[in-house]
Amino acid sequence: MQTNRIGRTNVQVTGIAFGCASIGNLYREVPEDSAQQVLQAAWDAGIRYFDTAPHYGRGLSEQRLGRFLAGRQGYVLSTKVGRVLSPAAAPVLEADGYVRPAQNDVRYDYSGDGIEESLEQSLERLGVGHVDILYVHDLGAYTHGADNDRHMQAFLGSGYDRLVRLKAAGRIGAFGLGVNETQICLTVMDHGPLDAILLAGRLTLLDRSAEEVLVPRCRAAGTSLVLGGIFNSGILATGPIKGATYDYGPAPQDVLDRVAELQAEAEAGGMALATAALHFARDHPAAASVLLGTANPATLQRNLVALR
Repeated sequence: MQTNRIGRTNVQVTGIAFGCASIGNLYREVPEDSAQQVLQAAWDAGIRYFDTAPHYGRGLSEQRLGRFLAGRQGYVLSTKVGRVLSPAAAPVLEADGYVRPAQNDVRYDYSGDGIEESLEQSLERLGVGHVDILYVHDLGAYTHGADNDRHMQAFLGSGYDRLVRLKAAGRIGAFGLGVNETQICLTVMDHGPLDAILLAGRLTLLDRSAEEVLVPRCRAAGTSLVLGGIFNSGILATGPIKGATYDYGPAPQDVLDRVAELQAEAEAGGMALATAALHFARDHPAAASVLLGTANPATLQRNLVALR
């Protein structure tokens, strides 16, 4: 599988990556053996870049990925910071869409100390001493609303500099943002350079809002883009059906109408809508890697066949 360099670092990622949100029990409980099977399917397909986060099942995804990668060589690993976990004060049956997550409570902390504490926890759950890429997760108004100013002060005050120091010390190979919006990327890039941005849902067949400003800015700065959410949380996979989801909620009518147009264009060219969405992301000149995330090996295989 083709590999691409992250920023100006020595980190090389496969053009297709495996996103590990689903194996954290996103929306439904995934048995341990099923999680390991889909990871094995990704490995067998030649995928060597795996992305996870403490947010995914409150640490469950990292634990499962760590068990899978134990003893293996030649992979690239990314996780995220911004959330610090601690043992749950009461049983947690569901949290943020994750069913039966690991029994942890969570707090946001984007300060230097919070980032380093989050990293140390992730390293322990993953069973490694180093991660190749560390993303600052969900910084921005999209997640935090009016509270984002406080988090930005913490991050720009000490968090960013701590990432620079962690990279210089060899604890991480690269760092950047893992976010769902473009403006926060531009704001942080005004403060200092980033090696990579994992951008979810803003450079897709449906939503190309990153192309006008962020993509040229990344190209000029040498910042790599890793694309997530390429189906815009569902609608580009299902089409404009009743109950289709966009941006993690019911799709509004204007989005349904636009997707219907895209579907007609794709089918006129002899291609399914989901296949067109996959090819748009994989072939975009700004994309260093594209995340595919599922707990179902058959779904992963179907998407890989569509890309071929």
